[in-house]
Amino acid sequence: MSAPQLVVHRDKELMAQAAAARLITKIVDAQAARGHASVVLTGGRNGNGLLAALAEAPARDAIDWSRLELWWGDERFLPEGDPERNVTQARQALLDSVPLDPSLVHAMPASDGPCGSDADAAAASYADELAAAARPEDHGPVPTFDVLMLGVGPDTHVASLFPELPAVRETERTVVGVHGAPKPPPTRISLTLPAIRAAREVWLLAAGEDKAEAAEIVLSGAGEIQAPAAGAYGRSRTLWLLDAAAASRLPRALYPPASP
Repeated sequence: MSAPQLVVHRDKELMAQAAAARLITKIVDAQAARGHASVVLTGGRNGNGLLAALAEAPARDAIDWSRLELWWGDERFLPEGDPERNVTQARQALLDSVPLDPSLVHAMPASDGPCGSDADAAAASYADELAAAARPEDHGPVPTFDVLMLGVGPDTHVASLFPELPAVRETERTVVGVHGAPKPPPTRISLTLPAIRAAREVWLLAAGEDKAEAAEIVLSGAGEIQAPAAGAYGRSRTLWLLDAAAASRLPRALYPPASP
């Protein structure tokens, strides 16, 4: 378990731009070291804000997009192309404008896909896809992602792991169907905490005053069942990227004076 590091930016726009620059560097470094990179994307306003900033970043062309593998941390179980699906929003923000290898873009199943309306079967299918991509050196049923990004909800949820619901308690499966989620749509697919923890680095994104209480709860030592974001950490690094509003209830000692 890696102790969380915090970087606090002045506002959400600067946070998105800085996070995009940080992600470009991480991808380029991974491709230089191993020939490829793998990233897990997140939806929501902060995840999509980062992708939009990446689309506008002059340095984006430093990435070899054909050697970038993309996964998702969770998905709304809706029909293909639905505007509320994370993959639909990601394509609009960035993916349709860069030369990705389609075989390396692993969208989670839609509710009108091969598994039909069975979210649990769709989750199992995605777990199989992850397992097939795992290499022997990963020592587990999912790839060792270079960066896994998560938006933090006002209720401390990450991916579609909500406080006290069964999915946050899962210790064996890597992907689960989520039923009765407290925010629409109620049916979702999500990576579990064990899958999230396979990443080298986990980045938690939080911007806005509505995230301040969640950041305070999680970073004050809450348990992962009550505050799922507390259970999201990387093998080598756990990084919280916040704006000043989201960090407003945190002790200043938690993050360095140099945070912009």
